Amino acid sequence: MRRNCSLTPKQLIHYYVLLIGCSLTVGLGFLIGGVWVVFIFTMIELCAVTLGFVIYSRHATDFEEIQIDGTELIVTKYIGCQYKSYTFNTRWARLSLSPRPLKSFRLSQSDQLVDVGQFLLHDELRTLISEIRRYLR
Repeated sequence: MRRNCSLTPKQLIHYYVLLIGCSLTVGLGFLIGGVWVVFIFTMIELCAVTLGFVIYSRHATDFEEIQIDGTELIVTKYIGCQYKSYTFNTRWARLSLSPRPLKSFRLSQSDQLVDVGQFLLHDELRTLISEIRRYLR
C-alpha cells in the first residue's frame, strides 16, 4: 500500500528547478533595475517553496506492506523516512477497527499495536480487513 502522490521524485525536481529559474530571473531582473526589495521577497518565496517540497518529498515514498507466511504476519511501515517492522503470530493477533472511523484498522498482540491501511480507499480497506481476518485464527 503506497501513498497516492501526484508527482514522482523526478517530476518534482524538474518543476522545482523550473520554479527556481523563473523566480530568480524575475528577482535578479528587479535587482539589476535597482528594486532590491523584490529580490528579498523572491528569496523568502524560494525558501518557503523549498521547505514545502522537502516535506512533500519526505512523505512521497511512504508505504505499508503486509506479509503472511504460515503463522507469521509481518507488517512493514515506512513513514516519513522511518522504517518499522512488526511481527505478529496469526494465532494470537487481533484485528480491530481504529478509533478514527474507517481510516485504518489495528493489529494487536500482547504489547504490540500498529495501525494499518491509512493509504487505502474505503472499499479497499474493507476488502483488506476481510482478507486478513481469514488468516487470523
